[in-house]
Amino acid sequence: MTWAPDTEALAARAAAGDQAALDQLLREIWPETVRRCGRFLLFREDAEEAAQDVLLQVARHIHRFEGRSRFSTWLYTVVANCARQKYRELKRRAGETPLSAEVTGRADPRTTSVIAGSRVDLLEALERLERDSPHLVEPLVYRDICQMEYAEIVERMGIPLGTVKSRLHHARRQVRPWLAENS
Repeated sequence: MTWAPDTEALAARAAAGDQAALDQLLREIWPETVRRCGRFLLFREDAEEAAQDVLLQVARHIHRFEGRSRFSTWLYTVVANCARQKYRELKRRAGETPLSAEVTGRADPRTTSVIAGSRVDLLEALERLERDSPHLVEPLVYRDICQMEYAEIVERMGIPLGTVKSRLHHARRQVRPWLAENS
C-alpha cells in the first residue's frame, strides 16, 4: 500500500492509545483502503462500504497491532477479510431478495454486481478454496489480490518462504480450473 512516511509512526501511536493519532491514521489510509477493497468488489459503493468496515475494525483493534510487522502488512489482512465479508453479505442478500427485481421491474445493481465479472469469479473460487483447502487461501489473497511482496507474506504468516511459494502454487493450480469453468 502507498503510505505517507509517518503512517507507521501514527499506527504505533494509535496502538498505544493516542486517539488523535488514530483519527489521523484513519483519514490517511481511507483512499488506499477504498482502492484495495475495489480489487475485490466490482461496485464502487460496495468497495466503500467494505473500506468503512476496515476503518471500523482498525479503530476497534488497533491495540492488537504490536509493531512486530509493518502496519501495512497488518492492514492487508483486515482489508482482505472485510472485502470478502462484504462479498458474502452481498451474495447472501442477492439470494434472499429475488423478488426485488420483480417488484420494481429492474434488478438491483448492488446485488447483481455479485454475479458479474472476473473478480466475482475469483471470489467464488476463493470461497470454494476455503472450503477445500483453507490453508491455501491466505497466500493467494496476499500475493495475487493484495499484491504483497513475498517478504511481507512470510512476515505476516510466520512461515518459511518455500512454504508460502508452495501453498501459492497449489492454490493457483486448484483455482485455475474453477475460473476456467466460469469463462
